[in-house]
Amino acid sequence: MALHLVRKACGCRRFIRAFHGGISADPVPQNNGIHRIFSGIQPTGIPHLGNYLGAIESWVSLQEKCSSVLFSIVDLHSITVPQDPAVLHQSILDITAVLLACGINPEKSILFQQSQVPEHSELGWIFGCLVRMSWLQNLPQWKRKNASLKQEGTVGLFTYPVLQAADILLYKSTHVPVGEDQVTHMELARDLAQRFNKKYGEFFPVPTSLLTTMKRVKSLRDPSAKMSKSDPDKLATVRVTDSPEEIMMKFRKAVTDFTSEVTYDPSTRLGVSNMVDIHAAVTGLTIEEVICQSVGLDTAQYKVVVAEAVIQKFAPIKNEIERLKMDEGYLRKVLQVGTEKAKELAKPVCQEVKKLLI
Repeated sequence: MALHLVRKACGCRRFIRAFHGGISADPVPQNNGIHRIFSGIQPTGIPHLGNYLGAIESWVSLQEKCSSVLFSIVDLHSITVPQDPAVLHQSILDITAVLLACGINPEKSILFQQSQVPEHSELGWIFGCLVRMSWLQNLPQWKRKNASLKQEGTVGLFTYPVLQAADILLYKSTHVPVGEDQVTHMELARDLAQRFNKKYGEFFPVPTSLLTTMKRVKSLRDPSAKMSKSDPDKLATVRVTDSPEEIMMKFRKAVTDFTSEVTYDPSTRLGVSNMVDIHAAVTGLTIEEVICQSVGLDTAQYKVVVAEAVIQKFAPIKNEIERLKMDEGYLRKVLQVGTEKAKELAKPVCQEVKKLLI
């Protein structure tokens, strides 16, 4: 990622262009001269290596380059499946600690709890009255999630992409960092903005997706699948809070293949290529530099090298998480202050929407 090309004078615009990683997108939209970034994370489960490299690390960079950045702990999305309220409450504080430890700075961005800003739900209802059921039924995420459930899915699970669109448009966001699996949901947000503008006049910027240049991190046990919080195989996922011993064990047991040489070919050597992608991402090296440094190592030796690089990357983050979790008062204060800032932005937008509709 060519961050050295970013200059303060042009700030967010140049950074966004560097950040697209070749993804086709509309020109950077204007919002009264403001480029506004919005993204959210569910408070269920500890973020893993893929979450960090694919989302959180880029969030930290965005807040350094853009003047208006919001990160939401989207607890309303988490209750689309059953949750223990006490566990969820603690998870909200835990994810706050993780984000702060990873570098999210509440002085440079707005970090807040979604459910404490009622305009999210209000705008979600309004948008729900504009969306056809057939649009949601055709979303691949709904088909996949509904098929995996042991019982019929809830209305909330069915309509959560509408709430997701409301999350984004409520702040007149211009850019949204997303993973590849969320691009179709972003299309719904873009479509809603365009339809609303066509019917009621230009009001919402049409948000642009930002895809990181980091390839999706694969499971250590099944390199054909992405790394997941919910993977039943505990060796498949490296969490940011794992101990050095746990990280080393998981990488030692990572699935590769029967060729000992370290090469990069994602089409035929999924496991080894996943190791190379991770190694490059946590060290800042290019794929070519990683391969060059790995000459003479077999895959067993190389997995140890990658594990050591990940341990080095996560060690200060893990220590900071443990320190922050000891001060729940501070974590609550961060969320309270961030939520008040978010409300100041959300309330007038929702009021204007209602004036246009009702």
